Amino acid sequence: MKKNYPTLTLRKGKEEAINRRHPWIFSGAIFNKPEGLIDGQVVRLINQQGHHLVTGHYHDGSIMLRILSFEDVNIDQGFWNKKMQAAYDYRKSIGVIDDPSTNAFRFIHGEGDGVSGLIIDIYNNNAVVQCHSIGCYRDVRYITSALDFAFGGNLDSIYIKSKGSLPSSFTEYEEDYYAKGESSSTEILENGVKFAINWEEGQKTGFFLDQRDNRRMLGEFSKGKSVLNCFCYTGGFSMYALANGATSVYSLDVSKPAMEMVAKNHELNGFEDIHKMDDANVMHVLEDKEIPKHDVVIIDPPAFAKSVKKRHNAVQAYKRLNIMALKKVNRGGYLFTFSCSQVVGPELFYNTIRSAAIESGRSIRIVHHLTQGPDHPINIYHPEGNYLKGLVLYVD
Repeated sequence: MKKNYPTLTLRKGKEEAINRRHPWIFSGAIFNKPEGLIDGQVVRLINQQGHHLVTGHYHDGSIMLRILSFEDVNIDQGFWNKKMQAAYDYRKSIGVIDDPSTNAFRFIHGEGDGVSGLIIDIYNNNAVVQCHSIGCYRDVRYITSALDFAFGGNLDSIYIKSKGSLPSSFTEYEEDYYAKGESSSTEILENGVKFAINWEEGQKTGFFLDQRDNRRMLGEFSKGKSVLNCFCYTGGFSMYALANGATSVYSLDVSKPAMEMVAKNHELNGFEDIHKMDDANVMHVLEDKEIPKHDVVIIDPPAFAKSVKKRHNAVQAYKRLNIMALKKVNRGGYLFTFSCSQVVGPELFYNTIRSAAIESGRSIRIVHHLTQGPDHPINIYHPEGNYLKGLVLYVD
């Protein structure tokens, strides 16, 4: 039986986004809505002829409707079971489930999996759920039940970690909690490299899984080379360099807790003592003329811009940072440089790095264009999902 969801009406002439199957409807496209709508509740959207358009979560904000289905369906346990099964089948098809060398991967990637506002990561049979929308948070019990269903009831724990992800205006927020089990940390394998994970205290869900394929490539470039890893967080790129025969690795991050995890990961893998670690400001280190050049330099900063208003300043910061980084690359060496700022698109990122290259005055070739791994899929109708940009540059 179809549920009687509240109904919103689309403004005439605003059908383009729906025709393009974009998963967001902005507030300016809404002609009218019922009084008393609850933030995050399920609603239907119709056109002015009364024809059904989409079903999704209503939010009192700029993105007023996050689309869950282009069909007139109930958003119930059956709906969420199908979403989780589809995500499981996709991850199975790309080989990240049942891979003996890797037991950590992204299971739900928001719009990329047709669920705007939801992130789920798996760490060695433990699931971490992050709700970035009030709608997903209201449906989280459906979601966790469907998640466990997709894994045959075999997950060791399911942790709901939405603190800091939901709008501050949402006053009904509960503390983070375990929907199943209770284990705050684990060890994972990623392409055979070991990492300690703590999802309760770590950034995001505990680890940056989107760089897995790029870390593997970095490892291939590191054999017999000296490596400088800037903004290293818990040392992902550093561990791959050490695992693949780097002659020396220098890891930098301003966060002391992050550097403690770097040391723990180094010990966990039993690597040789050729690894220098500093909790220092990356900009200051790159400006230090006493710091030697390296064969491989990695620049993987946090997002410099989280809104369009801050984009110009972010671009200037990326340019300055990469100019300094290029000065620290030995002749015949490589720069791995990244941006995870969604508002800095691939073309703008490329142009920013090109400007930095021009100012460096060095001969530079592009070896690879990089992005997030396939377990972080990009919905073809949602180009904003292509948030991670990277370049591998050969520096002469």
